[in-house]
Amino acid sequence: MTTVILVVMCVVVGALELYAGKQSRDQADAFTRRIEELNDQVTKQNNVLVTVGERLTAELARVKQDVLPALDDRLRRNTGQVEELAGLVHRADDHLRAQAGRLHELEQQRITLAALRRKLGEVETSVRTVTRAHAGTAAGKVDAALERLADLERGGTQILELQRTLTRTLEDVEDIVAELLQFTEGELNGTVTAALTGRPRAPGDAVTAAGRLWTRDGQLEDILCEVYERCVRVNRLNVRFRTAEGADDPAPGSPGRRRYFLGGHACEDLAGVFSALLISTGADLPGGGARGSGHGLARVEPGVPSGVRPARPPEDEAALKALLRTLAECSGAVAQIGPLLAVRTRGELLCAVLTAAQSLELESDEVFWDPAAAAVRLRRLPSHQLWDLTGWAGP
Repeated sequence: MTTVILVVMCVVVGALELYAGKQSRDQADAFTRRIEELNDQVTKQNNVLVTVGERLTAELARVKQDVLPALDDRLRRNTGQVEELAGLVHRADDHLRAQAGRLHELEQQRITLAALRRKLGEVETSVRTVTRAHAGTAAGKVDAALERLADLERGGTQILELQRTLTRTLEDVEDIVAELLQFTEGELNGTVTAALTGRPRAPGDAVTAAGRLWTRDGQLEDILCEVYERCVRVNRLNVRFRTAEGADDPAPGSPGRRRYFLGGHACEDLAGVFSALLISTGADLPGGGARGSGHGLARVEPGVPSGVRPARPPEDEAALKALLRTLAECSGAVAQIGPLLAVRTRGELLCAVLTAAQSLELESDEVFWDPAAAAVRLRRLPSHQLWDLTGWAGP
């Protein structure tokens, strides 16, 4: 019996050893397969990284060979231009300080001359009181001296006026140079950022539309400029650069031509915006204030039922109406914001939304600065592009 038990135990132990060996072999095979799968994945990832590395190496080589030398060359050229403009600003500033010193000296001379004139007046009174016999001779000499002093004082006043005019001119030049430096710096920063990031420049950073402003009434020029630039800002445009050309009349307060270079929206987008604004503005007149049909439709605002006009116009419409009413106060004026052209003559106020070809044609014929000629050309446009707001702007 003991022998049987031993035999059975041996058999059981052998079976357990065989089962344990089989389990060990199965685990070893599974582990080997897992190692092989991980090795395949590592190999694939390594191949992908090698491909990406080769592409990055090629792209860096292209940037070093093509982009960076061109960018360095442009930076050198633009740096030279900026240095020249900075030198011009410094020279203008030195000249301005020198002119301020001279202006102070001339003011002191005028004060001295006025005091001397008062003193001579007192002397003249004393001479006439003391002696009557020599009154004629003394009075003649004193009058001659007073006339000479008056001439000197008038000459000093003219010199002071010239100095003030020169100072204003230098301040205008300094403002233009400062805006030019700001514009150049913005262009350079945009170019460098676009080159380093590889992304195209944002549309709002570029000049996309032109603007013009002129009025025959010099006393309304500052107000008209303020209203014009507010209308530009409200329509989500930004003034990238502006220039001012002197008028033919050199007298102070005489009107001049102003040009604006605007960015933020393309002319095609602005045409639709200004057409909608003019339609809404022309709805205040019977028939919409236009020669053709369809301009009497008012712009429908969100949340306002059809046929009911809002109590207050939106900000862009209010800004445009303010500009048009200021133009109506002028005896002659021209205002352009991209495709929008408003012309004020002595007898009418016209607005038009031009196409790109029409704008180029008017610019080639040089009629932008002539209200009468511009009004004649606008009358030739199709009716859907023209708004006659003469009655709207009237009292």
